Amino acid sequence: MSEPLKCCICLDEFTSPATLPCGHCFCLGCVGEYWRTNRTYQCPLCKAVFPTRPQLKTDQTLQPKDAAVPLRAGEVPCDVCPAKRQAVKSCLVCMASYCDAHLESHYQSEDLGRHLLISVVKNLEDCVCRLHGKKLERFCRSDQTLICAMCAQTEHRQHNIISITGEASKKKVKLKRRKTKLQQAIQDKLSKVEKIKLSLNFCGRNQKEVRSQNKQQIQQLEEEISELQRRNYELEKLLHTEDDLHFLQVYVMVESQQITN
Repeated sequence: MSEPLKCCICLDEFTSPATLPCGHCFCLGCVGEYWRTNRTYQCPLCKAVFPTRPQLKTDQTLQPKDAAVPLRAGEVPCDVCPAKRQAVKSCLVCMASYCDAHLESHYQSEDLGRHLLISVVKNLEDCVCRLHGKKLERFCRSDQTLICAMCAQTEHRQHNIISITGEASKKKVKLKRRKTKLQQAIQDKLSKVEKIKLSLNFCGRNQKEVRSQNKQQIQQLEEEISELQRRNYELEKLLHTEDDLHFLQVYVMVESQQITN
């Protein structure tokens, strides 16, 4: 009984606990996301189905103390709270990012519950088509650009269009092949360096010119290895980008820079 109560969805202590008509309690955000993704008002535990969206009220007695924590590098602040807590979701309708507390209304209200929530992003305007003001959700392979549904029906009509998720999957496969080749190139150059270093041990004292050439070759190879390792790190970082939209934006930008250079 002394152990803190936990939500059976996130398996963590309750954040804004909300009790359903069936009596089961969950974090408001957890059950709100569950309903949003499954598109049915059902208890995640007992599977009881509710004909209409239940009005969820949070139990503040179970609410843990939520002190404002300084934001770390890369974290996005909530656009509403004065304390500037870390945002956990971004809304493409409100064009704002919210912390757990200020996201509650999107899970409590049926109207706000229809809004499109995405993983928190730093620059929301980058997720919206600048021409039509709609969410970027497709990729034009003909023009190698991100487009919205309106673009697909107008400027990019009859183009080769694919979903963002589908295109991201294809490009990640391509990047993994490129990464494998990079790693092989690094290993080949490292082997060359080792062979040259071994040959230095067998050079006579009078072969100063040969030793000097070998050292220059080692230096050049090490510089090439350093550059390959940098590119390999950038590929690794890009491959670990979870948001498909952001992944494609970075991918297209990198590819255009390489073509320009």
